[in-house]
Amino acid sequence: MQTKIEKIDTSSALAIKIIETQDESGLDFLSFREKLAYANISHPEKKREWATARMAIRDALDVLHVPYPGFFKDEHGKSQAMNGHGYISLSHTMGFAGAIYHRDIPVGIDMDLIREKILKIGFRFLDKSELDFLEKDPLHYTMAWSAKESIFKCQGKRGVSFRENILLEPFDIKTGIIRGRVRGTDYTDHHYTVQVRVISDVVLTYTIW
Repeated sequence: MQTKIEKIDTSSALAIKIIETQDESGLDFLSFREKLAYANISHPEKKREWATARMAIRDALDVLHVPYPGFFKDEHGKSQAMNGHGYISLSHTMGFAGAIYHRDIPVGIDMDLIREKILKIGFRFLDKSELDFLEKDPLHYTMAWSAKESIFKCQGKRGVSFRENILLEPFDIKTGIIRGRVRGTDYTDHHYTVQVRVISDVVLTYTIW
């Protein structure tokens, strides 16, 4: 899979790309501000991740026939379109970068490598009720973490705790959908439906407000 592009509906699309070294000429579509940001990244792997994520969002935009506007991060660390139109979310993990776009409402996407060590840190991001239904399986824990990450990105504000503020409903390891809500903040009782995919040893999740 070099690139996977999926048109979700007439207003939204996502793209996943393999991270690899980019030909500099292939980044001509970036805005001047983004080219400066790219030039200031010193670590080679970080440069590849950053560039591949931008190429993924461009691919998602292309399938919707939306011109690439350039993006910047706001005070909450969330990517915003420079022309003020549409919503995006970006993610990357070892070997892959992903992006999602919606014309009208916030979105969140996350990609995470499935690793055994997540079992040791579950207490840091999981509510007791979640620990009760999750199997002691790295995939199940990674699905929970990734779903919370997508919800966190979609709500778009700092200061939201994965363990205290984002609560997931029980789900099994074969599910394609995880439901959750944000509680105890200005977004109390806002409910999210998170789509789940497993690609090789990576969990992909995304949600649309």
